[in-house]
Amino acid sequence: MSAADHGAGPAPAASRRTRRDIWHRLGRQLARPEGAAGALMGRLMVHANAVPNRLAIAALDMEAHDHVLEIGFGPGEALAALARLAPLGRICGVEASPAMLARARRRNARTLGAGRMELVDGDFRRLPWADGAFDKVLAVNVAYFFDGAGTAVAEIRRVLKPGGRAVLYVTDRATMARWPFAGPETHVTYDAADLRALLARGGFGPDHVEIRPVSLPMQMEGLVARATRVA
Repeated sequence: MSAADHGAGPAPAASRRTRRDIWHRLGRQLARPEGAAGALMGRLMVHANAVPNRLAIAALDMEAHDHVLEIGFGPGEALAALARLAPLGRICGVEASPAMLARARRRNARTLGAGRMELVDGDFRRLPWADGAFDKVLAVNVAYFFDGAGTAVAEIRRVLKPGGRAVLYVTDRATMARWPFAGPETHVTYDAADLRALLARGGFGPDHVEIRPVSLPMQMEGLVARATRVA
């Protein structure tokens, strides 16, 4: 007779599989929020990304006329900040989650209505903008979902003007190792060397990449990478 027959609950192996499945589903929602769980994820992202957004946007050194692209904008909070900092420019964004696209459009309805913002549902590896279209590119907590070959980063570089700047924020691998939802099935994690290597695969030369470690609340450590396109 099994433990379950005696009322002792599921066997330990089954319980571990259940927990892994739950964390895996959460990781998938972070990669591409959808449905009711995706709506909840969007609300959580607003709080979780507040400090990373602030640090990454500061590293962009925004100017009033900048044309800026955000990769994986989630619920659209950073888009709103970018629009305030570039009142004479244009803000664009691409997002893989239709649920987050809808939320971001509601959040930024006024700027969209004024014709200063364009938001699309698309693939980070095939950006629908011309070469050299942007002065700045922002990507906060999305590099975990980039392809390992560097195609998404190469696209970021392609749409930057010569002299343009890309800023990527990721939470450091050492911190993410404590999070069971950030497993290798859903997330590629980075230390500084791996983040630098990713940028190199995308065409950013080592002399034009700066990576700065940052400390966040709750004993979290992050990395802010700033890469410049020189030609």
